[in-house]
Amino acid sequence: MATQTGTKKAALVWGRTLALVYGAFCYLTFLIAALWAIGFFGNMFVPKTIDTGPGASFVNAALIDALLLGLFALQHSVMARSAFKKWWTRIIPSSIERSTYVLFASLLLLLLYWQWLPIPGTIWNVEQTAGGVFLQALYWIGWLIVFLSTFLISHFDLFGLRQVYLNWRGVGYTHVGMKTPVLYKLVRHPLMLGFLIVFWATPHMTVGHLFFSLATTGYVLVGISLEERDLLAAHGEAYRRYQQRVSMLLPVPKKQRISADRNSKPGSCPPGVEE
Repeated sequence: MATQTGTKKAALVWGRTLALVYGAFCYLTFLIAALWAIGFFGNMFVPKTIDTGPGASFVNAALIDALLLGLFALQHSVMARSAFKKWWTRIIPSSIERSTYVLFASLLLLLLYWQWLPIPGTIWNVEQTAGGVFLQALYWIGWLIVFLSTFLISHFDLFGLRQVYLNWRGVGYTHVGMKTPVLYKLVRHPLMLGFLIVFWATPHMTVGHLFFSLATTGYVLVGISLEERDLLAAHGEAYRRYQQRVSMLLPVPKKQRISADRNSKPGSCPPGVEE
């Protein structure tokens, strides 16, 4: 009996260690994809960028690029939904669910970098002007917003490392909870705002880059609407009040809804005001 107990304990420890190694591998894959993205969209550092690579007809390039974007959007949207997660965690351990999501997304990004076909043609080119310097600086600001946004909420939870680490320690997972630090007091989705800045802030906008920017902007707006629905379901009235206080993407102050809820109970706070 003691031998069986020891064997089960060893198997449990081994399984948790494998999950930790798997989570670390998924995170490393994400880092490679993220760092490559900086060069890919900025036309710098990496050998193949959004505007370089083998030529193709407009139709062929547009179809292949649309397929690549569609695959990423499909994976990103489906695997992020709570209903899919409930089904998926019947197949894989819940401790590696987030890491697996990150791995799939990263691999699809790497596939996009590899197979993306440039579409020539210039929409604007201000590379040798003050406007070009401004757009290049804005590009880096966009990336700063992206990475800072992840650390302001919980970078390692967002990319699955916290889950596998807690599992390795034998500690039950607890949700990070709703937090609205710094940038999240200005807009509800600073991460997406950062990405939109990255996609559009280019001194040389080609037809292919414009195609990518338009497609990803549309996807971001749809994705935010789906995420807002999930956040409302998860956090209820607290998130609804947050929506009333803070704009979705543009850091424009929203009017507090304190106009006159004359029917409210004495001492209660109207929507949009911190309790």
